[in-house]
Amino acid sequence: MNAVSPSESRSALIQLLIAELLIGSVGVFVHESGQDAITAVLFRCVFGSAFLIAWGGARGLFRGLLGERALIRSAIFSGVLLVLNWVALFAGMARSSIGVATMVYHFFPFVVMGMAAMFYGERTRSADLGWTAIAFVGVLCSADPFKLWNSAGSGYLIGVGLTFVAAILCGASLLLSRRISRERPFAVVLIQCLVGIVMLAPFADYTAVWVPGEHWFWLAGLGLIHSGVCYVLFYTSYPRLPVATIAVLAFIYPVIALLLDYLVYGHSLVPVQSLGVVLIVIGTLGVNLKWQWRRPQPVRA
Repeated sequence: MNAVSPSESRSALIQLLIAELLIGSVGVFVHESGQDAITAVLFRCVFGSAFLIAWGGARGLFRGLLGERALIRSAIFSGVLLVLNWVALFAGMARSSIGVATMVYHFFPFVVMGMAAMFYGERTRSADLGWTAIAFVGVLCSADPFKLWNSAGSGYLIGVGLTFVAAILCGASLLLSRRISRERPFAVVLIQCLVGIVMLAPFADYTAVWVPGEHWFWLAGLGLIHSGVCYVLFYTSYPRLPVATIAVLAFIYPVIALLLDYLVYGHSLVPVQSLGVVLIVIGTLGVNLKWQWRRPQPVRA
């Protein structure tokens, strides 16, 4: 990372903080829109594309894009996975809860790490395997294993399963777009949103959408805020902040999601789920901050 002035660092910190606060509300916007997962994702892509075209076009961020065929191909492929990930996540939220789905979903960084080791030969520290195991136990706890074993209905089980599938799809999409998104991040996001429109338009349910109502506010917010403003804030702040700061602030998203799920819908965590949150936080920070497992040194006489 290039040298960044204190004022630029503070500005980036505020931008990332705002982005994490906003993205934590995505589950509420999906639920309040009253639409099925496919329709909600479609309009997220529609409004997100409109925002990115206007914002990026005004700044000349898409010049020469049509000539970069390799980037376009990679963005399309990763876009298919990203859109399927959104559909699975929103469907999982509808069947479990916003809080549970958000915590299970936050296993995706470890999916990226595992796939990078399997398919790209990237070396994984032995310590990271331990942190990943801790985080995975946290994911199991956050899904409330006692409820899964004793009283969970098929809808809840399907919801947790869909969210886990979403985490895998998200990890695969991030891994594929990781390299190209460093070069032209907003172009990649725009292509991914356009892919979503093409993929989902034939399958969306338009019967309730075209009726005037509050759902248009929530659908527009999904695109303009969560795929527009948030992505702009993320990608403009990341280059000016250390990895440790980004890793710590990333937990604002699930905290806000859990808080809103409680305040708006009355869903609170049971003790085992709270333990799961702690384990996911520890595991994620251990990987991102490169914590080592240290053996106690023998005391010499």
